Parts: sequence; structure tokens; C-alpha cells
Amino acid sequence: MDYRQAYNDWLENPYFDEATKEELRSIANDDNEIRERFYTDLEFGTAGLRGVIGAGTNRMNIYTVRKTTQGLANYICAVNGQERGVAIAFDSRRMSPEFADEAALCLAANGIRAYVFESLRPTPELSYAVRKLHCIAGINITASHNPPEYNGYKVYWEDGAQITPPHDTGIMAEVRAVADYNQVKTMDKAAAKAAGLYQNIGSDIDDPYIAELKSQVIHQDAIDAAQKDIRIVYTPLHGTGNIPARRVLREIGFEHVYVVPEQELPDGEFPTVSYPNPEAAEAFTLGLKLAKEVDADLVLATDPDADRLGVYVKDAKTGEYHALTGNMSGCLLADYEIGQRKEMAGGKLPADGALVKSIVTTNMADAIAKAYGIQLIEVLTGFKYIGQKILEFETTGKGTYLFGLEESYGCLIGTHARDKDAIVATMALAEAAAYYKTKGMTLWDAMLSLYEKYGYYKDAIKSIELKGMEGLAKIKEILETLRQESPKKIGSWTVQAVRDYREDTVTDLATGEVHPTGLPTSNVLYYELDQDAWLCVRPSGTEPKVKFYYGVKGASLAEADKLSEEMGEAVLAMINKML
Repeated sequence: MDYRQAYNDWLENPYFDEATKEELRSIANDDNEIRERFYTDLEFGTAGLRGVIGAGTNRMNIYTVRKTTQGLANYICAVNGQERGVAIAFDSRRMSPEFADEAALCLAANGIRAYVFESLRPTPELSYAVRKLHCIAGINITASHNPPEYNGYKVYWEDGAQITPPHDTGIMAEVRAVADYNQVKTMDKAAAKAAGLYQNIGSDIDDPYIAELKSQVIHQDAIDAAQKDIRIVYTPLHGTGNIPARRVLREIGFEHVYVVPEQELPDGEFPTVSYPNPEAAEAFTLGLKLAKEVDADLVLATDPDADRLGVYVKDAKTGEYHALTGNMSGCLLADYEIGQRKEMAGGKLPADGALVKSIVTTNMADAIAKAYGIQLIEVLTGFKYIGQKILEFETTGKGTYLFGLEESYGCLIGTHARDKDAIVATMALAEAAAYYKTKGMTLWDAMLSLYEKYGYYKDAIKSIELKGMEGLAKIKEILETLRQESPKKIGSWTVQAVRDYREDTVTDLATGEVHPTGLPTSNVLYYELDQDAWLCVRPSGTEPKVKFYYGVKGASLAEADKLSEEMGEAVLAMINKML
């Protein structure tokens, strides 16, 4: 069916409600808009669904949510998991509660119990709930840090991680097989509740989740000693982090926590930012203003579903607030958590201890693992692969998870969740601030000492946004061009090896030797460069972008900044040749 036929079907089919049809009638004279909404189905990929809210097969709406859920239900029934139920959470975005209910009622109509949070909750708590309730799966309605017109639908499996092989491909196949919206089941909410197929959850999950987080505290003594002298500014950016982040900080003893009032309450319009991303400087405008007023030591921001944490820390010598990238805060926490656990255990770490990172995460993580004599494990981009590694450690008895991080402002301390957890990271950074305070240091001092110890690593990213059908084709073209014409030099750096994760090859350019990557197939190219530098190219799994990640190492902060700028210019030149 072409896009015009699909459009007309939605207008004529009695299955679709009048409000949906009215929205579609309003674009009757806009062929391009009709095409964008109907040229394809909103793709259920390895990250689930993510798209603009609106009517159409290529949009997030109650019908695409139902259709996806029917596919998930069919898969759950195929693996005989229907007796275990599915946990469902949602964030503060437009339509999130409605989409959560639509998913729950579709599951219920298929005889699968839905455990639905009574109000918005963060992503890591959903991950925790799946395992706590022994569910077969979980659904989280969120578009993370995307602009307000977006929403999304993430699927988790029984281990609490987002779906990985074979379940991802199995669920995707079942979703694609639901060709007719009339095949999709649903039922009345009151009837679902009466049948015990729709069950609300709340404090019964909140309390043990917070207890799990508090069990990760290493130095309560430092918190007790220093908290009175530490001021923390926090913003949930209108999302889910407000209640759990403040609760855990309060319960471990931090008394001086200042919440940005303009960003405190949930609001799917995200009125104070163009998009709610703690990676963006604008997300901290109000937080930094408040920080200067109260003389805060650190400023923290979680994204709407509270899996990412942005950080600014104060330099006591200059009074300036420095932004920490996800790589910087992740390494600061990795070194603190692993180092302090080693000290508390009498100088010993588990012989099979591991630090797990994604392939686009800083090489400083490698240096930290080497310094502590633990294994460094690389996985594909996406925290689910770190979650998968935790499961592997548990099922094989080989490997002890010590820390996991990825460059996109996410890490996990502990194994209570299997996704990045900005709530536990908030708690841990506050604890680290207290610990370093007892040593006469700020978090910025601690960061500088890490650079002195491990090297001045600097990592960055360039993204090219290419929307629509044409954009998707261009992204594919860029990757193919790089495969066919692999660069030998990038700026002043020499390419030493090329990893092609789609073809499962690592090619040593000096010797011509080829060996497998050892990781699952993915449309990603990675260039190992001299001077401990690197470049990685991959399409985004959640946005219409192709991303160029890169990292350099300098002899000082100034040199690292200079080298990073040079690398960025070389990457842009490479991109421009292909556009």
C-alpha cells in the first residue's frame, strides 16, 4: 500500500477515532506531510519506537502503540511468558500516561497482567521493577531527551535490560507481522482491573529501589562529616527525577539541596529549554544562576526519564563552574567507586573484576582499568549491552561487575538495574563530593588529579542531522562511502586499524592482518589512530543523525583542547566531502 492509500484507509476505516481523522483532514492538501506520516510504519528497532506524536503509521499515537504492544504480546505468548506479567512506566511527556494505558490494556486483552506505575517514574526504576516483580518484560514510555514533539516506547526483557538478541529480532518480527490494525486487541480498563490484569504499583517498588541505591554508599562517614558544608543544586528538567533524586539525597544525609524551581514540576512542553538534554549547556542556565546565588559546590541535571546525568562542578580557586562531559563524570565515578571499594576491601579487588564501557566511550576508562588491574570490556553502543554483560557474569559465574559507563552521560553503580541510572549517579557524585571535601579537595580538584594520573583525554562528537526519507538514504550513503574509501589519515593522525562491526572485521593497516571484532553485528565503523586517538562513525539509533565520535590525548588540558579542536576540524572536512 502506498502512502496515499494508507492515508485514505485511516480516513475511511471505522477503527480510527474521529479526532485522528480530523487531524488527518487538516493536512489533506499537504502531500509532503502525508508522505512523511504514511510512507512507512514507525519502525520498531533495537531501541523500540521513537517518533513525533501525531496521526499516521510513521508517528507515535495510540494505534502504533497498540500495534507494537500486540506484537510484543504475541512474542511473550510464543515463549510462554504470559503468566509473569509486564511492568510499565512512563515519563512526563505529552501522551505518556495515555500510551502506557494503551499498552497495558492491549496486554490485558491478551491475558498478560500489566503492572503500571501509578505516576511517572525514572527509567532505572522500571528496569529494577522488571526484576523485582519477576516479569517477563517491561515497557517504558519515554523519548528520553528528545524535543517535546517526540515520544517513545522502550522494551525491556526479564533481566531488566533493553532487549538484545534473540529477543529483539523475535519481537521486531512479531510487530511487523501485525499487518492489520483490526487484529490488535484491547479491553476496558475497569474490566482489566476487575480481572486482575491491570495492577497499579508505586511505593512497593519505590522503597526497595531507594534501599538498593543507599546500599551502594561507601563513605557514610564522609557524608556525615562534610554534608553541612556542601551545597547541591539539582534540576529534573521537568522530568521524572525530582522525587527519587531528592529523596535519596535527603535519606543519606544531604541537607543543602536546592531544586531549580522553574524546572521542578513535570511538564511535557519543557518550557525552559529548547529540548531537555543535560548534555546541552542551555539546560544548565537556570541551575548555574541558582548555583551562584547559593554558592553551590555542584550542579546536577537529569534528563526526563532520569537515565542521564549532566554535571557542573565548582573550581574553588576561581569560583568558575566547569562542565563535566559524560566521559569525565563517568571516569570520575569509576575511579572513585573502584578505588574506594579496593581500599575498603584491604587493597584487593575481585580477580575477575571488570569495568565495562561502550566502544565510543573515552580511552581514559581503559587507563583506569589497567591501573587497577581489572578487565576492560568493550561492548556496542547502547547500555543494554552493558546490562547483557552483567547477565552473562551472573549466569556463567565468570566476571564481577564493578562499574559500567557510556559517553552519553550514563553509568550504573551496582546491579539493581540493567540500564543507566542517573539517580544512583546523583547520589554517588554527592557522596564523592563529601569524601573529597574531607581531603580538602573539590570534585574539580579530583578531576584534575585524574588527568595527572591517567593522561589528559578529551572526547567529543559531531552530529549531522538528516531528516526524512532522503536523510535516511544519505546516512546509508555516508557509511558506504567510508567503507569503500577508508581513510588512511584523519587530520594529522594516522589510521592504524579499522574496525567494521557490520562485517565483523578488524583490519591492521600496517600488516593487512584481519581478525573478528568479537561483538554483534552493527552498522558502525571505528578507526584506531596513533597517539591514543580514535574516531567512530555510527547512525543514531534514536534520532535521524549520523554521529562522529572521537577522542584524543594530550600532555595538558590546553594541549588536549587544541588536539580535539584539530580533530574536530578534520572530521568536519571529511563530512563535508560526503555531503
